[in-house]
This record gives sequence, C-alpha cells and structure tokens, in this order.
Amino acid sequence: MKKHLLFVTALTGSLLLSPFVSAQQPAAPETMLQQMEKASTSLNYELAYINVSRQGIESLRYRHAIVDGQTYAQLLQMDGPRREVIQRGNDISYFDAGLQPFTLPGEHILDGLPSVLYADFNRLHNFYDFIPVGRSRVADQMCDVLRVVSRDGSRFSYVIWLDVDTSLPLRVDLLDQDGEPIEQFQVISFAVDQGVVHMMQGLKNANLPPALSLPGGEKTAFRWKTGWIPSGMQMISQNRRQLPNVNKSFETRLYSDGLFSFTINVTDADKNSINQTYRTGRRTVQIEVRNNKEISVVGELPAATAKRIADNVDAGN
Repeated sequence: MKKHLLFVTALTGSLLLSPFVSAQQPAAPETMLQQMEKASTSLNYELAYINVSRQGIESLRYRHAIVDGQTYAQLLQMDGPRREVIQRGNDISYFDAGLQPFTLPGEHILDGLPSVLYADFNRLHNFYDFIPVGRSRVADQMCDVLRVVSRDGSRFSYVIWLDVDTSLPLRVDLLDQDGEPIEQFQVISFAVDQGVVHMMQGLKNANLPPALSLPGGEKTAFRWKTGWIPSGMQMISQNRRQLPNVNKSFETRLYSDGLFSFTINVTDADKNSINQTYRTGRRTVQIEVRNNKEISVVGELPAATAKRIADNVDAGN
C-alpha cells in the first residue's frame, strides 16, 4: 500500500513538468470544473475505476444515464461480497450482503465517488483557488489537470484530471496539507454512449426497498457558541439527540462548504471523557473536555483544523 501512495505522490509532483502541451488554449479552470459537474450529471456513461487509500484498494463500476428525463445510476463493488447502490430519480437505494436493503432521499450517489464531482464551484471560488497544472494521460486519454486548494490552508486539497473530450473526471487525488495522498480515484476504462441507457432501462420498473424513516432530532437553541470556523463553512443543521442506552443527550451542528463537511458535538463529560485526536483517511475526530463538557469535532478536516475549531468552542458553564 505504501508503494502505491508513493507512486501517486511522485506522479502528482511530476505534473508541474508535464511534457504534454496542446495547440488549443484550455478553458479557464473554473469553467473546466463547471463543465465537469455538468458532464457528470448529464452524460450517459460507464466508469470502471479503483479507489486507493491507506485502508486498501477497491474496484468499482459506476453507470449513469438519463432515461426519459430522469437520472438513473448504479454503483457496484466488483470484488468480495456484492455491494450495490442504485439511484432512481431522487431515491438512493442501498444493497449490502447480510443487511436489510433500504432507500434514502438524495440527488447523487456519493458513496465511492469523490464529492468534488458535484460541488458548486460558483460559490467555492470565493474560498478556493483553482490552479491549472498542465496536461497528462489517464486511461489512455489526454486530460487537463487542475488543483483545488483552500485559500486559508485549513482544508485538504484536490488534484483533478479531466478528459479533454468529455470533461469527465478520470482521476481525482485527495491530498493532505503536506501534499501527501489520502485517497485516489483512478478510472481504468470508460465509455460514453447510448448503450448505457439501454442497460439502465431495467431500473425504471425495478422494485426498490422502502424509504428509511430517519428519527428527527429535537430542534432547540443551544447555550454553547462556536468561535473560529474555516472560511466558507456554513451551518447546515443543528439538533439535540438522545444517546442510545445512555442517560444523556448530545447537541450537534453540521457545517459544510459544499466540498468538505464536519460536525461539532457537545455533551456532558463523564469519567470516560478525555482529550484525544485520531484520524482515519480523510476523517478526523478531535475531542476536548472543558467546563464539564465533552466537545468533539468530527469530519473531513486536517487534525490541526479540527483542534482549532474545538479550542474555540465556548461550552459555557
């Protein structure tokens, strides 16, 4: 696994000296990213790809089609027990061996796909720099290569390879603040044609599992206050929930900039509450105990950013 990640780092760094040039002037970086979002949601295509992370390598296949004006998509894990996600309109259904299938509302399949595919770049350009890096080849296709970097340095960054013909992303690297790879989405082969539409026709009348009813949290005003938050992050929701099998509740706020997200959670501290930090891939958990409160920041953030957020929460008395 280390060998794969080192290879990714070396290749990413070599892009600055890419020998590939084009006679055609590339579009502005923001325009190319907007074209990526449009292509990902409007074209009929199939991608065979791998996801590489420190946890291992996954092989997946993603199909996307517009049938009679409605979005249909399928994400299939190619190795091991069958895991599948199906989208029909705004219903996302999950099938996993050994688990009861269920359906959730949603506009896109996000599991196994980079969230940058569906970002609102009109809004993000106020908080991120979009930097053209050159051109290189992925899956035997020439690609424009871009970096997406937060201006305040508080978040991870992306390097994106866009097929020059279709604007589909053929490779996406998620990098930490030191430029080291965290995750890599790498297309091996792909097709853009009407054949995908024919393959997805069967989903029109497929019996999908019932929608899962999610418990609603108690909406109320919180006594604690946030301090420093990375620029561009907005509060999406807040609620109070009862912890299962524990006689106490926790209050949570969800923040997102459309590219990364995190939650701040506050509950009463107990004898097991300790200051700690741990990270798995893109996800960091930062726990601080202060004024008899346990404050946790959980999300897609560098550890230093999560700690700064937690340190600036005013938990009150």
